[in-house]
Amino acid sequence: MSAGKGTMSPAKTAKDKIAEDSARFDSARFAPAEARPGSRKQSTAPPGAPPGDGGEREPGRDPGGNGQAPGMPGTSPAKDLGGMPASGDPAGLGRPAEAIAEYAWERTVELIRQADEIALACHVAPDGDALGSMLAAGRALRALGKRVVCSFGDRRFAVPRLLRFLPCQDLLSPPEDYPAEPELMITFDSSTLDRLGLLAPNATKATELVVVDHHPSNPGFGTLSLIDPDAAATAALVEQLIGRLGVPLDREMATCLYVGLVTDTGSFRHSSTTPAAHELAARLVAAGLRTDEIARELWDRSPFGYLKVLGAALERVALDDDLVWTYVSHVDRAAYGLPYDEVEGIIDVVRRTDEAEVAVVLKEDDDGLWQVSTRSKGAVDVGAICTALGGGGHARAAGFTSHQPVEQTMKRFRDLLGKAR
Repeated sequence: MSAGKGTMSPAKTAKDKIAEDSARFDSARFAPAEARPGSRKQSTAPPGAPPGDGGEREPGRDPGGNGQAPGMPGTSPAKDLGGMPASGDPAGLGRPAEAIAEYAWERTVELIRQADEIALACHVAPDGDALGSMLAAGRALRALGKRVVCSFGDRRFAVPRLLRFLPCQDLLSPPEDYPAEPELMITFDSSTLDRLGLLAPNATKATELVVVDHHPSNPGFGTLSLIDPDAAATAALVEQLIGRLGVPLDREMATCLYVGLVTDTGSFRHSSTTPAAHELAARLVAAGLRTDEIARELWDRSPFGYLKVLGAALERVALDDDLVWTYVSHVDRAAYGLPYDEVEGIIDVVRRTDEAEVAVVLKEDDDGLWQVSTRSKGAVDVGAICTALGGGGHARAAGFTSHQPVEQTMKRFRDLLGKAR
């Protein structure tokens, strides 16, 4: 991979710059965003609050924007972490004017224009916002004549069935074909380095690492940060980037971005749905989208086995005071050949329970670990509980991974829930 002369220093890698940026972040974490060029607006969480405790959010289809990635040494994966953005957009532009320094936008555009090859990555177990944002950006960069590689760091590299209708998947390559030391790498919707999974080492060796994200817990782990906690989705930031690059928005890019927007806003049902979110949707639809076809792919389809597994989960659902919970075992799924990603949405059925403040669904993955999804209606900060259990997320949507059996896992959760009330 090559880039224009004088734009990237080979003497200092992203790993070095990440360490420096982390130190600057720690020393200026309560300073306004303008104090650090390219930095994000600081979270409104109080000092000492756990990651993701930056506001109240609701889930879409179990987005996984926070937590730790599978396969990383010393970490425990947290695939379901409710990557919902904060609400509010006083500027009406998809972001408040001060959220991302102009320098960061300009420098990112400069790096892209000078690079010959650009490596893109999104978080493991990608949701609609992660994959859609990356693919839309990849198509735009290819339109500029760049060599582009897109990937995500899962050991089992496969696009979730729910998102296989997305265009531009010819851009995808498995992690083993990803550049080991990219000169320019851009990440999408990944709130931490660990969430890049197998591609985290590649990121640390990148000469320039641009982080594009909307999670309030993101510390800005790259050499440049395009992070706006008030954006409805990472897709909103990618649309701005494409515009700044001067690339016309075509139907394929718009489809990818629209999927990111509607999944992270819960089809415009959650508090992240601002006037700017609807304005963005209007621009994307104007590119010629068939919104009815997209909605059918995202929400109105499932294999027959999903109904049987959902039935089994609802048959064993329990209501303990204001906690409603159930689980889905590997045996449940195997009986109908149902992949793990097909059961992500069960939490959105269980959380509807009127009598419950908190909902929990435990899902056994193919490695025998329990991926635990949690939701709150606002009175309980499930993000803090999940952080204490090794995961993370937001106040209303979070998750963690458990190596223990169901009953022991729920006992640990109940103990912390009791203290949180």
